[in-house]
Amino acid sequence: MPGSVASPALWFISIAVLVALLVVDFLVTRRPHEVSLREAIGWSVFYLALPFVFGLWLWWEFGGGQSIEFITGFVVEKSLSVDNLFVFMLLLAAFSVPAAVQQRVLLYGIVGALVLRGVFIAAGAAMLSAGTWAFLVFGLVLLASAVKILHSALTGEATAEKDISKMRSVRFMRRLMPVTDDYRGTKMLVRENGRRALTPLAIVVVAIFATDVVFAIDSVPAVYGITEDPYLVFTTNAFALLGLRALYFVLHTALAKLVHLNHGLSIILAFIGVKLVLHWAHGIWPAVPEIPTPVSLAVIVATLGIVTLTSLRATRAADVRSG
Repeated sequence: MPGSVASPALWFISIAVLVALLVVDFLVTRRPHEVSLREAIGWSVFYLALPFVFGLWLWWEFGGGQSIEFITGFVVEKSLSVDNLFVFMLLLAAFSVPAAVQQRVLLYGIVGALVLRGVFIAAGAAMLSAGTWAFLVFGLVLLASAVKILHSALTGEATAEKDISKMRSVRFMRRLMPVTDDYRGTKMLVRENGRRALTPLAIVVVAIFATDVVFAIDSVPAVYGITEDPYLVFTTNAFALLGLRALYFVLHTALAKLVHLNHGLSIILAFIGVKLVLHWAHGIWPAVPEIPTPVSLAVIVATLGIVTLTSLRATRAADVRSG
């Protein structure tokens, strides 16, 4: 089992805090309402501040190494989660989800993502305990993901709205039970004409869960490329996902302008993939160099900064041409 700074008590406390924060989110979304920009910004600031406070605590308790690994992993996971938000945006638009219940849909997606990440993190830890070959596997997975994402970005598939009705999970649900023609608040199951029926809300939640699986396959190996500590892997994923509900409403307009985001994510995943392969090779041939975590953090932040600037410039140029 890979080494960890966390004791069983720290694991218990961390999971308890995570559950408490999710309960608060469910209470906030209990009554369907449109989210104001002020409300979204307030929650986003809160959830962005939490990981940095946690990072300071890690520095105080365990030293700078663990803190830097956590912050680097958080930046990677937050970057991938923003891409996740873009897919959520397409799904919500495709299913014409009412504004009043959008945040409840997002919250279900976040809970599903957390559960899936937990499963993949445990599987990753088991693979690492079995041998260093897991680093090679993770690295190759990330390199393949990077190529796929870059291909989608270059061909325009990343921004194309797909026919949601053709998703296997959605077709399965519609064969399983009848579906109502309209939304019924936050209810996913209702009784209609004497029969139980799903609402469109249940279908969109299943569609979001299906996309969560894809993102978990990329994100967990990516953060294992930063740290081998399962606890830090878990907390980076948890902190990155917790604030997505509020961040969605802050970035809803900006997401469409980040036209080069997938280009940047492909570079980041490829970089971490190379880092993992080098780490595996270093264990066999010590002369093979490794990439230090501070260098990883610098490369990731620089990549995100560059693609943000190029995205804004490209969007501005497109607006000028269309105007």
